[in-house]
Amino acid sequence: MQKPTRKIATSIWAGATVLAVALAGSARAEDIVVSNYGVSANGMPFAVAMAKGFFKQEGANVTGILTSAGGGTTLRNMLAGNAPYAEVNPNAVIAAAQQGADVKIVSDNVLTVAEFVWAVKKDSPIKTVKDLKGKKLGYTNPRSTSQALATLVLQSGGLKADDAELVKTGGFGEGVAALDTGLVDATPIPEPLWSKYSSKYRAIAVAKDMLPPIANVLGVAAGSGLTPEKEAFIKGVIRARRLAVEYMQKNPDESGDIIAKVYNLEPEVARAAVRNLVSSTTNGVPYWGAGEIHMDGLKRAVDVQKMVGAIKGDVDLDKLIDTRYLPDDLKTVR
Repeated sequence: MQKPTRKIATSIWAGATVLAVALAGSARAEDIVVSNYGVSANGMPFAVAMAKGFFKQEGANVTGILTSAGGGTTLRNMLAGNAPYAEVNPNAVIAAAQQGADVKIVSDNVLTVAEFVWAVKKDSPIKTVKDLKGKKLGYTNPRSTSQALATLVLQSGGLKADDAELVKTGGFGEGVAALDTGLVDATPIPEPLWSKYSSKYRAIAVAKDMLPPIANVLGVAAGSGLTPEKEAFIKGVIRARRLAVEYMQKNPDESGDIIAKVYNLEPEVARAAVRNLVSSTTNGVPYWGAGEIHMDGLKRAVDVQKMVGAIKGDVDLDKLIDTRYLPDDLKTVR
């Protein structure tokens, strides 16, 4: 099977000075940067947009999609690698802004955490979240979204954070391995892993059913200094991604086949993941958004990240948001 097509950027953080250098230059074809592209569900619309020619259709000549394992690395790659647009998690954007980077939130891409399921072995005595008391619950890494969501899941079952032992697994695949070997009693299994393993494990908590809309990943660009050509490119990327989300809703199986090639998945797994997520709504809010800003979800994301120490201090979201790149019908902040 074809392996994911990805370019891994290995830049280091150089602050606002690098940003100023990166913004220089004439209009040309551009890369974009997407956290966990080829692995996590957030970036799937970009695979569809590339395959269906939506970027070119909207005037954005995207030559490649850079990827990295985390939001902070993705943002550094954008700033140092001259990529005008990036998709990253909220805490990476806010942390960069607090360190003085000139970055703005330009689109709200994934509006919920509906890709998350917390699962146990089929023969586990754990039936509900309440049964996690005194048990070991996996999460990926300290100050990660999965750590924060683990706390919220426990709270949803009437438990406190210290009623269960949170165990760092280092990754979602590693969490599945830890569940198999008994190092944890339950672990998060997000899409598309859940569609791959759902027949093997049993869900005891499903995010879309128990957690409110929480901003998951955001579109980000430099706050100033962009050329008119780069601004037009960013607008085109946002429009193309919107077309891809609409296409996925109408054609989930064909979209799944496209994603399977990029994500190195079996077609039936990718199809199941797309069908699951395009049909998912959390309090009426879809998983993949068109780009418009949902302020309530952003505020919840800040609160969640503060809970685990990933974000500290006051955050003025209004100053971080720049809606000028959005289509006119999406400019209103909800």
